[in-house]
Amino acid sequence: MRKFVKEGSIVRTIWGRGDTILLIFAGASAEFALNSSVDWLYFTGKLPADPLGRLFSTVAYAQQIVFAEEDSALAAIDNIAAIHKGVEEKRGAVIPATAYLDVLFLLIGYSIRAFELLERPLRPEEKAEVFQVFTRVGERMRLAGLPANYPEWEERRARYLRENLVYSDFSRDLYERYRQSLGGVRYRLLLQAQVLLVPPVVRRLLGLASFPWLYPVVFFYRLCHFLHLDKGVKTLLLPPAYRAQVFRLDQ
Repeated sequence: MRKFVKEGSIVRTIWGRGDTILLIFAGASAEFALNSSVDWLYFTGKLPADPLGRLFSTVAYAQQIVFAEEDSALAAIDNIAAIHKGVEEKRGAVIPATAYLDVLFLLIGYSIRAFELLERPLRPEEKAEVFQVFTRVGERMRLAGLPANYPEWEERRARYLRENLVYSDFSRDLYERYRQSLGGVRYRLLLQAQVLLVPPVVRRLLGLASFPWLYPVVFFYRLCHFLHLDKGVKTLLLPPAYRAQVFRLDQ
């Protein structure tokens, strides 16, 4: 049967490796906290109760769509839309259209940035392919205002970063919950990963350090991956409660 993302696609390569997905999670967790509609993520109580689990489930769901057959992927996307519709009905308000686009944009952006950090620069046609796959998700969700192509996405992304991010009480609370869930050492590693990944405006709003000392660690991890020792490193770095989830991300 036809796959939602064709065999051999760079998107399958990016989303088939747990390490890359972890970096996508690290970048997304920063922008989630600054999203101007982050109050919607707090409405059900699931995000503040278990922020890491909630974000892991989000990226794992995205991975399932990437590797699913066409019909299964479309059904999963429809289910996402239905879940959000149910949240709107409970709250008696409509999730802003920009909130959906924001999440779609950051999935595109951090898919590219995470892969390039761990592997190599993507070619223009590969970046366009990442854009096209996630745009198909947006089209299925009937999102209005989707960019027509990758260059237009780059322009829209830059404008979003200027206009749609805000540091709020929700941001402060979410980062405190990250710290509680991860513990001191792992929390500092998360912050350093974010320094490597996020745009300057995100670093500034979150007060992240401007100099990343994690670069040597990334080089060391690449070597461990080459030597097939990366599972042991991840076992040390990951909280025990989430290790099994992360290991399952490797396709």
